Amino acid sequence: MQRPLQRFFQDRQLARQAQDPMAAVCVLATVDGAGRPQARTLVLRDLPEGLAIYLNASSPKWQQSQDRVAIQTWWPSVQIQYRMQARCQELPAEHIAESWQLRPDVPKRMDWLYQQHPQGSVVSDRKELLQRLQDAPAPQPLVAPTGARGLLLIPDEVERLDLNQDNGIHDRQRYELRGEHWQVQTLIP
Repeated sequence: MQRPLQRFFQDRQLARQAQDPMAAVCVLATVDGAGRPQARTLVLRDLPEGLAIYLNASSPKWQQSQDRVAIQTWWPSVQIQYRMQARCQELPAEHIAESWQLRPDVPKRMDWLYQQHPQGSVVSDRKELLQRLQDAPAPQPLVAPTGARGLLLIPDEVERLDLNQDNGIHDRQRYELRGEHWQVQTLIP
């Protein structure tokens, strides 16, 4: 049996080859302190160890992602959706420092802004945001601030929905990690 992440990476590669704009992102789902569901779109990174997301420690999503998360991907070009339940493991600071250097300049500067003004805090308008960004202190050369973080996602449940079936009946499979082995079930779509 093919492992679900192998299949995920193969399907994602097909979406990338089709220049699918959704191939780079996922929807991260968490639950806030009041028990309310929260969802937001993030870049989903491929690492040799698996899948990862990068966050800032000032963001509510950082606190909400310490134990478990759910992610969803949808690639219209290949008509495939994945939903995953995953445990989270913080990426080492050395990894963050190295990978952070690959980010574009504006997100780097935003990470430094978050050091003074947490992500999601209120400003009067966009003009104030841009001014705060311009005024935010940042070292030269630019290095990752302590708030830059990342999580390795360790899926233990993966659901794949393939809408691209000639007969119109979607193919839906759920993979569950039991011990060290994946079990697969076919589900009614």
